[in-house]
This record gives sequence, structure tokens and C-alpha cells, in this order.
Amino acid sequence: MALSIIIITAVLPKQAKFKFEFEKGNVWLHDDLVSPYNFPIRKTPEEIKNDKESIIKSILPVYELDEQVFQDQSDQYRSDFEAKWKNAGLKDDNKEINFDTGFKILQNIYQKGVIGLNKKYQRDGDQYVISLLKNNIETQVSTASLYTQASAALEAGKELVDQKNIEADIISGIIRDRISPNVIYNERLTDKIEKQAIENLSSTRGMVQKGELIVAKNSRIDEDIYQKLESLRQSYEDSVTSPNDRKLTLVGQFLLVSTVVTMLMFFLFLFRKDIFADNRQISLILIVFTGMLVFLSLSIKFKLPSLYYIPYCIVPIIIRILFDTRLAMNIHLLVVLIASFFLPNSFEFAFLQITAGMVAIYSIKNLVRREQFLLSALLILLNYFIAYLGISLIREGTLDAIEWMKFLPFVFSVLLSLLAYPLIYLFEKLFGITSDITLIELTNTNSHLLRELAFKAPGTFQHSLQVANLAESAIFKIGGNGLLVRAGALYHDIGKMDNPQFFIENQNKGLNPHDKLPYEESAQIIIKHVLNGIEMARRNNLPEVIIDFIRTHHGNTRVDYFYQSFLKNFPEKIVDENTFRYPGPIPFTKETAVLMLADSVEAASRSLKEPDAESINTLVERIITYKLEQHQLNDSNITLKEIETIKLIFKTMLMGIYHVRIDYLKQN
Repeated sequence: MALSIIIITAVLPKQAKFKFEFEKGNVWLHDDLVSPYNFPIRKTPEEIKNDKESIIKSILPVYELDEQVFQDQSDQYRSDFEAKWKNAGLKDDNKEINFDTGFKILQNIYQKGVIGLNKKYQRDGDQYVISLLKNNIETQVSTASLYTQASAALEAGKELVDQKNIEADIISGIIRDRISPNVIYNERLTDKIEKQAIENLSSTRGMVQKGELIVAKNSRIDEDIYQKLESLRQSYEDSVTSPNDRKLTLVGQFLLVSTVVTMLMFFLFLFRKDIFADNRQISLILIVFTGMLVFLSLSIKFKLPSLYYIPYCIVPIIIRILFDTRLAMNIHLLVVLIASFFLPNSFEFAFLQITAGMVAIYSIKNLVRREQFLLSALLILLNYFIAYLGISLIREGTLDAIEWMKFLPFVFSVLLSLLAYPLIYLFEKLFGITSDITLIELTNTNSHLLRELAFKAPGTFQHSLQVANLAESAIFKIGGNGLLVRAGALYHDIGKMDNPQFFIENQNKGLNPHDKLPYEESAQIIIKHVLNGIEMARRNNLPEVIIDFIRTHHGNTRVDYFYQSFLKNFPEKIVDENTFRYPGPIPFTKETAVLMLADSVEAASRSLKEPDAESINTLVERIITYKLEQHQLNDSNITLKEIETIKLIFKTMLMGIYHVRIDYLKQN
């Protein structure tokens, strides 16, 4: 507890907490709020975004005139002219005239400039204003005053058409090949100018003066008032406090966290003493509790774009699967209470997360299939959507103003909540806890141990299935863990695999090995199936909660058939009753108690020769009364009313069972 409190207190944000809660569109219910000091009005994210877009649009792209391009292209023009003139076999009379004419056209093109257009700035066709650097002198020119490669080639063609005694086709082709942009876009310099302009962008608009009325009581909080309140809150929480103030903030956080952790411990002490007495389970709970709050604090510290990215529902899911619904709800509420104290719009946050956590818990109340995780995720997402839509409509008053992109963090959060599945597996292995997921796997009759039971002791396997059905139906009715009861019922008699032929359900008619054994030895063989089952379960790494069913399903009752037979046949001998008694312990939970009753009733019902409503009613009453008289249910926290309910369920379900079983196993 102390370590958890220290860690949470150490990582929580240390800024002061603004004492007012407010929502856009709601009525201000506090007294008139007057500005305690001068503070700037911060721009909204939308205003900052629009300002950035305006600045970027206003910045002229930077181009540079590269004079080396003309030098290179003019040299290449000379070479191309010589080669093409010679290949064409033309006379040299007009050679110089043709060369000079083409060269002057090319020179004029480069003097005017050939630009390489950038698509980023082509907002209105090919024309836009640029900042042109020539010999480090900046001038602003329109791209309309410059050539593109296409327009330069077209212009050269027009000029050559007007010239006489010129080989226009040859010269035009040479010039077209030698046109290359000499007005080059300088991306690095343009980006630098944009970055500087954005950095110099003001994040505020105007000031609120000290003593100025910010909002009057019973006024509706409109956009302008909301932004002033938000600016005051940020200014207050970002203000630099003295070391003494920080110490007091730390003390306040310590008191809050201590209160919450103490409440959690009181809940465990009052309602889950089994967990309170187990340091491993308490450690696991505090690790999950502390881990979520540490993760939240780090997200605030590193300024996560939206704190709704955090998968808050992962906590109730993990606690519900590993423990129970009440504990999951209690821990989730405490986590949300602490978290909401350090977040803006705490009511909105608390409403969203508490309802989402409730949906998460309700949707996996009875976990019987893995796909329930996906269904739970979809229901949580649906809850977020409905709650977000409702809050947005209250705040904005119109569908058009809802910012749907802000819903994306909820989608991401729900996807992250699916990490609960591998985390549950990890916690099970580290802390030795058995979850409903593990119980689902154990109840699979294709598991190695149950397939071995079905092969070696088919009668026992069928008996276990019937007991599982009886016990599961009863525990569902009176309240308890149906998966746990079913798993315990399926494995409670695995010890019979060592000597299956000594148990009547696995015997062939007429063959009973007990006929050749003393009563004491027969009783010990019957009793030993409990110890064999415990050993076999541990060898196969079955959870302790399953082994508890094996240990307690006969309690410390006697094997009455062999005990009474011994007394009848050897009345003169002194009998050690412990020879005929199971080692125990007696059942100590509702689940183990229900299994004991289901096992005894199902076994005894097989001895009914003509089962009918009356005989079944008599049998159930007799068996359960016997268990009560033997004090087998004293530690199980089961009520007489629940026992009556169990009787009714057993009687109803046993109407369809018509198997015969000999008397000596009626009480086993």
C-alpha cells in the first residue's frame, strides 16, 4: 500500500488545480468571476490552424536564377548545331546566319527566364507570384512574366517562322532540346521561411485585464467566454509556484491517493477477505491500479494529443476476469476519480469512462466464449459513441458543429483494451491466479487429462459430466461461479483412473474386485482416489482452485457401505473409524459445497431401480439431510434457503436419469 501511494503521488502532475469546472453551452452556476490578474486569451486549435494556413499561403516561394544553366546549354547548342547541320548536308552559305539567329533566340529566352513550376504553389493555374533571387537580390515577379519549357519552345518556333532564309525545322529542334529551367525552386530556403513564420505565430489574441468580468452568474458559456475561462485555467495551472506551494500540492495529492487506496483496502477487508489475506492477489491489484495511474501521469507529462487514447477499460476487464464484478467496478471508479481530478472537463471524462467501464464489466459478466472480448470491445465503442454524441449535442447544439475526428482516440483506446487478453495470461502465470479464460480451457473435454479419463474410466467420465450439469445449474441459481463449478466437477474424480475397475460405474456386470478384499482394504482403495486425484492434478499443473474440489468433494464423511458391512460381520472387533473416513477437508465455498451435493446425489440416483418423482424426491432429501447431519456444509457459507433451491433443481434434473448403482457407493 505504502509503495503504491508513494509511486502514484510521485508521478502525478504537480501543477495547481483550477477550482472551477465548466462546459461550453452550459450555464455558469458559480458567482460572478472577475479576472484576478492580467492574462492573454489563447487561440483555439482551430484558430491556430487557420492562422498557420493563412501564413503558409502568404509566403512566396523562393526561386534562384542559375546563370550556369545558360552557359551549359549554349555550349551544347553549338555542338548540336554543328552536328545536325553537317548531317543535313546543307551548304555553309547561310550557316552563320542560322547559328546566330538560333543563338539569339536561345539567349533571349534565358534572359527572360525559364521556370520549373512547383505544384504546391499552382493554386490558380500556372500563374503565381514568386520571390526571385538574382545575385542575392530579391525581387517579386509573377510566373506569367517567365517562360515555362513548353511556352519557351512555342515562342522560339514563332520567331523562327518569321525569319527568311532560315532552316526553321532544324534550328527549332536544336533550341527545343536546349531549353531547361534556369529559375530553380529553393525548397530548403522556402521551408526555412515558413518554419520561422509559424514559430513567430502568436498563440494568443488579446488580453483580459485584472478586475475585468469574465462571466456573470447564470450566464450561458458561449464560445468567447469559454475561451477566456480556458485561458484563465491554463494560465493558472501553468503558473510557476513557489517551492512551498509545490510541497503543499504534494501533500494534497498524498492525502487524496492515500484515501483512495485505503478505501480499496477497506473494501477488500469487508467484502473479499480471501483476497485481503492473500499478498499475491493484493500485489496484483495494486500493480494494475498503480500502473494505470502512472501511465496516465506520463501521458499528461509528455502531452499526448488526447488523453482518450489511454485504454481505461483495460483495468475493469482485467480485474473482472481475474476476480469479480464488484471489485472490478470498485477499482475502476477509484481510478477514474483520481484521474478526473487532474484532467480538464473532469465531469465529461468521468461520465465517459465510468459508463464505458460499466459496459465492459456487464458485457463479460458470464465469460463462456473468447469472442465475448470482441463483443465487449464493440459495446464499449458504442457506449463511447452515444456518450460523445450526447455531450457534443449538449455543448454545440447542432450536429454540424460536432468534431467527429475527436472520436478517433476512443477507437484507438478500445483497440488497446484488447491487450487485456495477453496481460491476463501474464498475470495468471506470475501470481498464480485462475481466470475464467483458463476455466474455459479446462472445461474443454478434448483436453489431455479428460480424454485420458474418458478412455481409462468411461463410467467415471460420464458420471463427472452429469455432476457438472447438476452442479452448474444449481450454482447459477443460487449465485456463484458456474465455470469454476463445471471445471471442478469434470476433474473431481480423476483419481479413479489409477484403479478404475474398483468403482462400480466402470465395472462389467457380475465382476466386482471388492468381493475378494477385506472391508478395510476396499475402503482404503475407495478413499485413495481423492489423494490420487490431488497428486495427478498437481502433476498435470491444474490450478489449486480445481484441486480444492478434488480434496473436498467427499469432505470427511465415512465410506458407509464398507463401514456398516464391517460392523455387521465383525461385531466383536474394535473398529478404527478413521480407516473408513475420507481425510477432508469439508467444503469451504459455495461452489465446493454444491459439487459435493451434486456428486452424492448423482451417484446415489444410479441405485434407483424404478426412478420416479417420489423416489427421486426421497433420495435427494435423504442425501442432503445426511450431509447436513454430518456437518459437511458448516464452512461453505451456504444458507438453508439456498439448499432448498438446490434440492428443487436436483429433483427436476434427475427425472431424466435412470442408471442403477449398488448400495455401497450411495454415500461416496
